[in-house]
Amino acid sequence: LLDHPDEGMRSMLLELLERRYDAASTVFCTQYAKKDWHQRLGSGVHADAIMDRIVHNTIWVDTGNHNMREHAAVNQ
Repeated sequence: LLDHPDEGMRSMLLELLERRYDAASTVFCTQYAKKDWHQRLGSGVHADAIMDRIVHNTIWVDTGNHNMREHAAVNQ
């Protein structure tokens, strides 16, 4: 979600999630807060459908505000 996905990318992501839903695991890693995902996905119908598939049957792992770049810089 670094760049706002265009319509083609949103369609592809939705299709990928649809095919994997209840069939395989999918891991999302992001620095954005969950509350911002919908807006970053374009806030439209595709964003609604993508978010619906992401949030259901999900295990959230929140690592907090740890920053590995800062940690590595301190330890050098």
